[in-house]
Amino acid sequence: MIDMTWQARAACRGPQARAFFPPGAGERRHERAEREQRAKAICAQCSVQTACLDYAVSIRERHGVWGGLSESERRAMLKTVDA
Repeated sequence: MIDMTWQARAACRGPQARAFFPPGAGERRHERAEREQRAKAICAQCSVQTACLDYAVSIRERHGVWGGLSESERRAMLKTVDA
């Protein structure tokens, strides 16, 4: 069983949570980069950033910014771990 108690203390809770996932209608490359930078700035100040990233990696989360890393950054990290 995975401990999820960290989520209650996450800095991304609330209206800013939308910065962590792409909008349903899609986005342009520069819009995505700006959104991810906003999300990462929130992560950088979060007391549970490590727990969040650990969780995303453990479940192989494919979408959004988790623990300060984007989807592509987590994929690259997992490739080195799995190699």
